[in-house]
Amino acid sequence: MLRVLGTTFAALAGLAFGSFLNVCVTRWPQGESIVAPRSHCCSCGHSLTWWENLPAISWLILRGRCRTCCAWIGWRYPLVELSVGGLWAFTVWRFPGWNLVYGTLSSEPYPALIALLGQFVFYWLLVALAALDAEQLWLPDWLTLPGIVLGISFDLGRVYLSARTAAPGGLETAFLAVPHAALARTISIFFAAGLILLIRGIYRLMRRREGIGLGDAKLMAMLAAWLGFSRTLLAFGAGVMFATLFALSLLTLPAQRKSKDHWGAAKLPLGTFLCIGGIVAALWGYPIIAAYLHWAGFY
Repeated sequence: MLRVLGTTFAALAGLAFGSFLNVCVTRWPQGESIVAPRSHCCSCGHSLTWWENLPAISWLILRGRCRTCCAWIGWRYPLVELSVGGLWAFTVWRFPGWNLVYGTLSSEPYPALIALLGQFVFYWLLVALAALDAEQLWLPDWLTLPGIVLGISFDLGRVYLSARTAAPGGLETAFLAVPHAALARTISIFFAAGLILLIRGIYRLMRRREGIGLGDAKLMAMLAAWLGFSRTLLAFGAGVMFATLFALSLLTLPAQRKSKDHWGAAKLPLGTFLCIGGIVAALWGYPIIAAYLHWAGFY
């Protein structure tokens, strides 16, 4: 019962934070305050009433249009809200600190609670960056760079608490584990960012123009700070695969086939697909990597 209540609360909180994220994604590119004025229609300026501002539900009631001017609101609003709400709910449902027999928290929940809070922050950042890159082709430094610091901080906090609770008197073990974990994450960050920079440099040498932005390198560094190197490689592979499938699907559209612009010059939001790959790697990364290694015959 407690698990169901926790999951429900996480879903509702995720919807609320997703609604706030929509305000941020709308106003950040314009340089506007995310605090004032209150939520309003971008077309006619109509201030939203409380029932017009309910996450996801209001969009369905209004059929995706402003009540005053009937302007199209857009699919991004419910997608962002449902994404954050769904990810937070699924994370709490899978929370390893639940004791499934008694429906209570396990005796040593603190490392798991740190990891849970970290996942909330991580998914919120990924949804924010995915939406911004999809709409604006923009991965702001003031999200990716603090995201790197937060990723390392949450990982080191989890490692420290895990080492403290693993054995009695584990303070010395904890202090030894933290520098090792910090070094491993730092190496992962440099390798992940270096992978994008290498591809960027090769593309520039071959095509004599920019192909991948520096924001994607910083995003990869952020993924490595949260996921480690192996799952970041998985996120990169999944992101590239999703981007390729999306590009191929665009080529099948009649409007794209009739376009005078060369399809190879079209810009794709790689950061959006890397964020999706990061979500896949965070949720199912270890089982996917283990299945691949088993299939490849490594064990």
